[in-house]
Amino acid sequence: MTAPPRVVIADDQALVRTGFRMILTADGISVVAEAANGAEAVEAVRRTTPDVVLMDVRMPEMDGLEATRRILSAPSDTSPRVIILTTFDLDRYVYAALSAGASGFLLKDVSPEHLVAAVRLVRAGDALLAPAITRRLIERYATGEPATVHRDLSCLTPRELEVLRLLARGLSNAELAGRLHLSDATVKTHVARILSKLSLRDRAQAIVLAYETGLVTPGAR
Repeated sequence: MTAPPRVVIADDQALVRTGFRMILTADGISVVAEAANGAEAVEAVRRTTPDVVLMDVRMPEMDGLEATRRILSAPSDTSPRVIILTTFDLDRYVYAALSAGASGFLLKDVSPEHLVAAVRLVRAGDALLAPAITRRLIERYATGEPATVHRDLSCLTPRELEVLRLLARGLSNAELAGRLHLSDATVKTHVARILSKLSLRDRAQAIVLAYETGLVTPGAR
């Protein structure tokens, strides 16, 4: 039986941390630490090696974006998944956090059921994406400049490029399978190979990379 996820909650509002802790622990999820700013979050992750970090974007001393960068760039075989907490879904900081490797984002008024499901989802290795919102977010803030870490898309096959292009448009695996007349299993294999070849953590980074390399352009259909 899989052990329950271990979570760090980073938010400068004590009431938010308390509320999230109560929701998660009531569902059997262990909250191993809390942090009131980004520096505390980095230290808490180093100390407790959680599976998932719930990371507020705007915090004093060190914001959630910088904390996410430091956590995910640290040499470790056990890097946690980071879920960004935000008040506004179309937020430049959220886009930057996805670029830095966050696995998705949640609005702070998320329902208890959705919060619990999100933690379990990203712990299992999936990206937490609302495709339409994520696409609008990236189209608003993608610069069109080359990706910060250059990756040569020539390592992908024509079919993998096609899958990545459609994935960046927000299609789910089932929708990809229907569009490309493939089985769900084949689509999952293509997505896994894309992530492996490009050294990406999950679909969130794949979508950002597709825009930043120009494979998909903002506003194009």
